[in-house]
Amino acid sequence: MSRKVVEMADLSKTGHVEAPGGQAGSGNPLNRGLGVSQIVFMVVAAAAPLGLVAGGVPLAFAVSGSPGMPLYFALSTVLLLIFAVGFTLMAGRVRDAGAFYAYVLAGLGRIPGLSAATLALFSYTLLLVGVNAYVGVATSNVIERYADVGSPWWLWALVSLGVIALLGYHDIELSAKVLGAVLVLESLLLLVMDFGVVGHGGAHGLTAEPVLPSIVGTGSLGLGVMFAIFGFIGFEATAVFRNEAKDPDATVPRATCVAILVIGVFYSFTVWAIVVGVGVDAVIGAAQADPEGLVLSLTQRYVGSVWADMMQLLLISSQFACVLAFHNVVTRYQFALSRAGVLPASLGVVHPRHRAPSASSAVASAVAFVTTVVVAVLDLDPIGDLYAWFSGAATLGIVLLMAATSLAVIGFFRRAGERRPVWRTVVAPGVAFLGLACVVCLMVANFPLLVGTTEGAWVIGGFVALSAVAGAVQALVLRARRPAVYERLWVDDYGRL
Repeated sequence: MSRKVVEMADLSKTGHVEAPGGQAGSGNPLNRGLGVSQIVFMVVAAAAPLGLVAGGVPLAFAVSGSPGMPLYFALSTVLLLIFAVGFTLMAGRVRDAGAFYAYVLAGLGRIPGLSAATLALFSYTLLLVGVNAYVGVATSNVIERYADVGSPWWLWALVSLGVIALLGYHDIELSAKVLGAVLVLESLLLLVMDFGVVGHGGAHGLTAEPVLPSIVGTGSLGLGVMFAIFGFIGFEATAVFRNEAKDPDATVPRATCVAILVIGVFYSFTVWAIVVGVGVDAVIGAAQADPEGLVLSLTQRYVGSVWADMMQLLLISSQFACVLAFHNVVTRYQFALSRAGVLPASLGVVHPRHRAPSASSAVASAVAFVTTVVVAVLDLDPIGDLYAWFSGAATLGIVLLMAATSLAVIGFFRRAGERRPVWRTVVAPGVAFLGLACVVCLMVANFPLLVGTTEGAWVIGGFVALSAVAGAVQALVLRARRPAVYERLWVDDYGRL
């Protein structure tokens, strides 16, 4: 084994990485100042409450044709809480910030582990680019409305990436403060809308019909569940930030459960308020007629035009916060893979002053920048093509990762032979796997409806599959050409890489 590989392996255990100069002892640890509330802020910000409610939910109604989205959010909350039982148990045993990648590697082996790593990187990069395109469109629309000046969406998308590159390069606590401030403002604004609808009794009175089981028979169940799951994407970041948490063994499990509950309860209530505000029988038609203006017009109707204007402005900051959160996740996946010796060592360098994986952040920014330029040159629709397709493909990839992680929990604790409650090590992960597998099947079956054509669905789904295959191929190449690095890709029964 080469000296460099040995040094990287040792550093991966201590939480230190090689400094730019490569001198022994010159490494700097990551910032360890994040608490439960800060991690929850970043995770919930990744869900982009206002962005999802104003942009994603109307699209979900329009595409799925079902007014039962509140029920789908509630069911997704229950499923993900069951998934979190095994996920948080692994977070306390596998002390690595690779999250899905590290857990699949620990429970299923090296080849599935690297396959999970490349699938995660691909999925979150799609989200980073797709949601940032929405930021560009929203910014362009606001400027045109209030300043009567037309501008291309891609210009503002690139500006957004520039600001994110600056924030991502610096201390993680700076990003946490930005995300926290944006999250509080957008959440308060949505609650004002919710209680405005409730206070006026909705369009035809308050009703529980949108959350009753009988609503499942309307529209496409698969697409409805897919958009509901999409609302939770990013909650695994609780584990991705474990190297920067004050007390990771306690902070990560608490933050995970709190984040899922906050997201689930908030979305279920808010989406129910939208259905009640527009009308159960009218919400699908309204969403199909004007998906971008549905929530804005609802806010104007129930709480006034001033609140609607504030919502349109905060929609930009909400989606921006979402992009920043996804950028941080991609950055830390690259950082974890670099420490393991899979990606170039330069991505595992910690900035001596900011104590952040700044080099990895710069690479993530460059990839997003180039992809956005390519999309702009190809003249793709930033919402209909980029946002919808990329978010759909990424959601499919991440649900696959969650299903694999559930199996990994069972495999890891069976191999370790620990005396743990069967509920946490077998029953809950098994139920979560079955539920997530059903979600995957529903998504695949309904994917052509999202993309528009069967051929397009095969192409996009094929890229998701190829991203997973790429990791498996990389593992086989490492085993053949760099066996020392391949052998280090393992988590022992004590949860150590």
